[in-house]
Amino acid sequence: FMGRYMPEWFDYAIADEVHQLAGDTAQGNALGVLARVAKKVAGLTGTLLSGYADDLYNTLFRVDASRMVRDGFTWGSAGKERFTHEFGVIETIERTKIEDNACSKKNKTEVTIRRKPGASPLLFGKYLMDTCAFVSLEDISDALPAYREDVVSVALEGALKTAYEQLEDEITATLQEHRGNRSVLSTMLNALLVYPDHPYGLGTLYGTRYNPETQQRESFIIAEPEDLDQSKAYPKERAVIQEIQAQLARGRKCQVFAVYTNKYDVTARLEKLLRAEGIRAGVLRASVPTHKREAWYREQLKRGIDVVICHPKLVETGLDLLEFPAILFHETGYSLHTLRQASRRSWRIGQKHPVEVKFFAYSGTMQEVCLRLMGKKLLVALAMEGKFTSDGLQ
Repeated sequence: FMGRYMPEWFDYAIADEVHQLAGDTAQGNALGVLARVAKKVAGLTGTLLSGYADDLYNTLFRVDASRMVRDGFTWGSAGKERFTHEFGVIETIERTKIEDNACSKKNKTEVTIRRKPGASPLLFGKYLMDTCAFVSLEDISDALPAYREDVVSVALEGALKTAYEQLEDEITATLQEHRGNRSVLSTMLNALLVYPDHPYGLGTLYGTRYNPETQQRESFIIAEPEDLDQSKAYPKERAVIQEIQAQLARGRKCQVFAVYTNKYDVTARLEKLLRAEGIRAGVLRASVPTHKREAWYREQLKRGIDVVICHPKLVETGLDLLEFPAILFHETGYSLHTLRQASRRSWRIGQKHPVEVKFFAYSGTMQEVCLRLMGKKLLVALAMEGKFTSDGLQ
């Protein structure tokens, strides 16, 4: 109704957390409608980019479609692809397969194109310089305490090292046998990320493939991860526990983040290990409604809680965790928006204590690969905001 009958009716439309309105969703489309019914649009976000140039494509189209059309872009995947080629980083991989056919001397070439973290300075000059104001907490408050980020690499040891390497070998062999199979790739990524933190209960890993004879999809075994002792604390868990004990000895409560919370519940495992050490820990679940999470934290603090464990997305926006100046990422996930928002939950106006953020990962594993990718994406995002630094995660 507003889009149809109220063009430029409002003076201003304000969209908070505008990065969450970049998807092809009803909320995202509502931003486009608001842009049509208001003379000016103010979009607010603490995390404009997630490391890729095309993060901005939908938002730019919704707030200033005429400009994008003038520049020759069209709405949809084709326009987005062209935008990525122009302002992003594209990796082209060519695989040449030698045909064993005696009747043909042609080689079969497969070309894979995928985007990589990165954005051209032209993107800033053309679309951001005249529309964005980058204001950080440091600019508006001279009383903020120090903020520090560190990456903690932990070596795999003993039975966990042997089991992880065996799982990696099995998955690699299956990948080579079923090259390009998406089900193997997604299973591989999840299994290698979660296994070091939950080295039991994964069960047999299956993939699916199309059988041209039966014209149906069939299951096949990718790997069979070994079940290790679940009562034992493994190296990274011991490192996190030691860090928590050191922080608590200094009178500093800790917020711990982990991304596996359902089938392989790493948060419940961490809670059990911490309680075994005599540390009062609690888990914030998604079942606690958004508007009640602040009250949940207050209630836990009254009960004398020392450590809260949860998925970073649950506290991504709207919560100030001033009582938890130590933030520990047991796992990060792949969303830079979520990571940046969650890592700043304690470093807010009103914080009196220095804030320490630590990212834990097993060296030489998929977890380290994930963390390195997040660092590259963060470097790109911060460069677009005029911050050039190589400290902490980036």
